[in-house]
Amino acid sequence: MFLFDAVNEPIHATQSLPLSELWKFLPIGYLFTILIETPVLLVGLSPKVTFKQRLLCGAWLTACTYPIVILVLPALFFGESRALYLAVAETFAPVAECILFWAAFRGKGVLETGDWVRCFISIIIANLTSFGLGEVVNYVGWFGLF
Repeated sequence: MFLFDAVNEPIHATQSLPLSELWKFLPIGYLFTILIETPVLLVGLSPKVTFKQRLLCGAWLTACTYPIVILVLPALFFGESRALYLAVAETFAPVAECILFWAAFRGKGVLETGDWVRCFISIIIANLTSFGLGEVVNYVGWFGLF
């Protein structure tokens, strides 16, 4: 199956995709994800986080979690239901990104409690938005993989 070929039925986590296909999908999916999540973070993160930092967070946070979601978790959940895989992956990504964000900004003394809450909520909303749009793309088979 070629990366952009349309498929009639989506592949679920219980089915096997060759690792080479996942590697092919990784950069496309990563770009798709940051194109969705970065605008959410630009608007949602605290104004105390500079524009440049917000922009960097859009690419960096996803860069840290996306390979795990796309390459590692499918291998761990091979043979399991897609719902279980999605539950773990879509919990892991925002939690890990919130921890990474906290680790990057905790010692700066810039963010107060309300700012932290706003930032964490923004990270969660960004992940939910990319998940939702990713499910739409999956449903219509635009990428031909999932």
